[in-house]
Amino acid sequence: MLSVIRRARKSLAHMLFVLGAVVLSGCVASGPATTPASRGGSVQVALLVPSGSGQSQDELFGQNLENAARLAMADLSGVNIDLRVYKTGGSPAQASALARQAVDEGAQVILGPFYSEEANAAGVAVANSGVSVLAFSNNAAIAGGNVFVLGQTFDNTARRLARYAVQNGKSKVLIVHDRNVAGEVGKAAIERGVSAAGGSVVGVTSYEFSQNGIVQAATGIVGTAKSSGATALFLTADTAGALPLLSQLLVDNGIDKNSTQFIGLTRWDIPPATLSLPGVQGGWFAMPDPGLSAQFRSRYEGAYGSQPVPVAALAYDGIAAIGALAGRAKDGAPLAKGDLTQSAGFAGVSGIFRLLPNGTNERGLAVATIRTNQVVVIDAAPRSFGGAGF
Repeated sequence: MLSVIRRARKSLAHMLFVLGAVVLSGCVASGPATTPASRGGSVQVALLVPSGSGQSQDELFGQNLENAARLAMADLSGVNIDLRVYKTGGSPAQASALARQAVDEGAQVILGPFYSEEANAAGVAVANSGVSVLAFSNNAAIAGGNVFVLGQTFDNTARRLARYAVQNGKSKVLIVHDRNVAGEVGKAAIERGVSAAGGSVVGVTSYEFSQNGIVQAATGIVGTAKSSGATALFLTADTAGALPLLSQLLVDNGIDKNSTQFIGLTRWDIPPATLSLPGVQGGWFAMPDPGLSAQFRSRYEGAYGSQPVPVAALAYDGIAAIGALAGRAKDGAPLAKGDLTQSAGFAGVSGIFRLLPNGTNERGLAVATIRTNQVVVIDAAPRSFGGAGF
């Protein structure tokens, strides 16, 4: 169990989440998202994928992203998407050069790249062209200007969970975070989310990101939780890092989960083996609607003969938004930022989402828990931005 803490991984591939649905793309009006009427129009899209690096993982991601984009194109009615695929090899320099090439060749919007460093480089390269970059990333640090991130951000998750916690009597939050970059970013997101929800952060505690660091910190974290009167512990730990050990040690050292709610900033159901861990039972985390996710996976497998990687659905969502706006693309001009950031948002395979002027996004997320090793949704994902959950 403990060896999992040492695993290195790229934040995008593992912070992005399993998405999905057969809901077609379109603008979301008041009420639930529905299949849109045909808007017509044509738009040239540059899809930047990480294929070409020689790494099998990048080839897998690249093919899945292209497959999902083409699946979305097939679902658009009366819209012509001229999709041109560019292989970056996961290289920021190559992404920069290809972004410029794509714009020179008439791209009106760029979908991708995959890694945050690539997306930042691509955005800088075409910043003066008016072309927006819709990146397959959840890293809010690169968002802004002409770069948008499509992935589920820490802020999005923290706001959703903090709101639910406050509404359900868990308003006194102790933040427990990894002592690393992701942990610090997560801590800040939780602080903002709790404040926005009207709750209070009664303390912040952390641990060195190592097995020994977690063991040494556990007793102190439990002591702080008890002395602060915390009714919830909001953890930044993830399943491939500290969560398996940390959650168990907190219980072993005297946390009463009947009175102190565990809340996770990351997905606690991936990989599925995590669901059997004693320490995560009863914990809350956020996820897209699992029913819609299953439908997307089924459709993708039916079309391509294999299950999609989690990030694939972001390519579908990107095409969904672009297709909904195709009728507004005039004379080969770039898609306008004002159109991309329309407050009504879009309906994609992960549910409703909208791009914000600061380059981040909001997504309709469900709140789930783990009961007897099974995922149970306890607050459904909203179907409009005016509904419950926002």
